Amino acid sequence: KVLTVIIVRQKKAWRRKNGIFISFEDNAGVIANPKGELKGSIIIGPVAKECSDLWPKIASTASCII
Repeated sequence: KVLTVIIVRQKKAWRRKNGIFISFEDNAGVIANPKGELKGSIIIGPVAKECSDLWPKIASTASCII
């Protein structure tokens, strides 16, 4: 079965628009249905600010936004 996943953390460093490079110590994703609704009810660990800007539901369930 193929699922839709939204990546919220990645090990590989990427550059933000302000020039700062950011990376996390692990990779993580959130499973979503085709409508974009999250399958789970809690997100453990930090979430990238870019993800929370695009998906407000992720921002409301995340414990920490970096």
